[in-house]
Amino acid sequence: MSVAASGLRLTGISKHFGATRALVDAELDLRPGEVHTLLGENGSGKSTLVKIIGGVHRPDSGSLTMGEASLALRSPRQAHRRGIAVVFQEVLTATSQSVLDNIWLGTDGVFVRRLARPAQRRIATETLGRLIDGVDLDAPAGSLSLSERQAICITRALVREPGILVLDESTAALDVRTRDRLFAEIRRLTADGVGVLFISHRMDEVQEISDRVSVLRSGRTVSTVDRADVAVDRLIADMTGSSGVVQGLDHDRPIGDPTLRADGVTLAPGAAPIDLTLRAGELVGLAGLEGHGQDAFLKRLAGVTEGEGTVTRVLSPDIGIRPGNGAELGVAYLPRERRGESLFESMSIRDNFALPTLQQDRRGPLLSAGRMRERFAEFVTALKVRLGTQEDPISSLSGGSQQKVVLARWLATEPKVLLLNDPTRGVDIMTKREIYATLDRLCADGMSIVLLSSEVEELVELVDRVLVFRDQSVFAEIPREGLTSEAVVAAYFGQRAGAVA
Repeated sequence: MSVAASGLRLTGISKHFGATRALVDAELDLRPGEVHTLLGENGSGKSTLVKIIGGVHRPDSGSLTMGEASLALRSPRQAHRRGIAVVFQEVLTATSQSVLDNIWLGTDGVFVRRLARPAQRRIATETLGRLIDGVDLDAPAGSLSLSERQAICITRALVREPGILVLDESTAALDVRTRDRLFAEIRRLTADGVGVLFISHRMDEVQEISDRVSVLRSGRTVSTVDRADVAVDRLIADMTGSSGVVQGLDHDRPIGDPTLRADGVTLAPGAAPIDLTLRAGELVGLAGLEGHGQDAFLKRLAGVTEGEGTVTRVLSPDIGIRPGNGAELGVAYLPRERRGESLFESMSIRDNFALPTLQQDRRGPLLSAGRMRERFAEFVTALKVRLGTQEDPISSLSGGSQQKVVLARWLATEPKVLLLNDPTRGVDIMTKREIYATLDRLCADGMSIVLLSSEVEELVELVDRVLVFRDQSVFAEIPREGLTSEAVVAAYFGQRAGAVA
């Protein structure tokens, strides 16, 4: 019996890590040829369930069956042999190796190549080409954008010709165009009988691609509904145990004096220069398809990179921002990739928070652990960080809680300007709402915020105006009164709808 025709059933799955109960009698039934979406807040058990399916973890109790046969997966290699391919949330590429080598990573033996090189190149070209165009297979993976690197990870799973494909927040790193092409590929796979387990925190994706949706809460499966019965309010209630209703954001708050100014910033030869004046209490959004300049512009504002034009912190006197002086000028930057740019995985949660502000914890020549603990406790309460103890490793937290710790780290520097690079990527709905409420409160207190987001609906809900980037320049500026999803997406593709040139 082929894997694609068998499906996969998990029954009574429990998994403990010390005192933490990650899964408790969880259930999942993935049918052949369906897209089954798995939802849940960060820490609900989704990643643990995925790792059990992928052979990374073994359950403490419960059973996995494929068709009528019991399945005991003791390693990822065993899962691969049974036709199960998993694409994890983190973008896992060997940056110094070529795109081609990354696609076939893990498929060859120590001394024998499973396929001849010409065949590998042909299959990789065809498969990757269904997701993105124009990538040099011989280029190092590290030279590509985040979205392109995630496409490589997805291609690595697809070339295995799986019968079961697990996509764990795989769309979080993709731009809109690549995400749409992935969805077309998913439909092709399910038409051929492949079962796809899809995990996403983006409700528009869930509604578009799902055949059925299951919800995990506190390690238990609390509901499974068919596509026709998918309702956002019900899913949020199932995930959280409440309605998930939060107070709307205040777009009538007063806007104050300039705090940051960009003049003639040029991102590429021949690109139009960019000017921006950011004001106190203002939340400005940056948007665009992956690689069109919004990420480079945010890094210029932060002083991470240099180039033509100037970025100035508006003070008395004004001071130019350059690499290394942003923090002392009250400018804080939260990078996009938590794992690669923000987290020190060998250190505790508390130490990850305290690194930039250790001077506040000095008592004479020594550091006061008590003072550090007290400072962090204030942010744990304010940001609703879910943790065991402050001394636990940062890797013990869910992605959403890790992001809150990084946000707390920079808020502790008491910045006047906060620059956020896709801060809610890969975090659950309620964590997003908590972060939104924090941003609203910060703006009300007079902080200036620039938010780069890959989620259109997030921009529409949050920002006072949005700059849409295209070809390394600002294609359109959309004010609050004209800000709609249609206007932003139209600008992505060179059309103006309610935008200011």
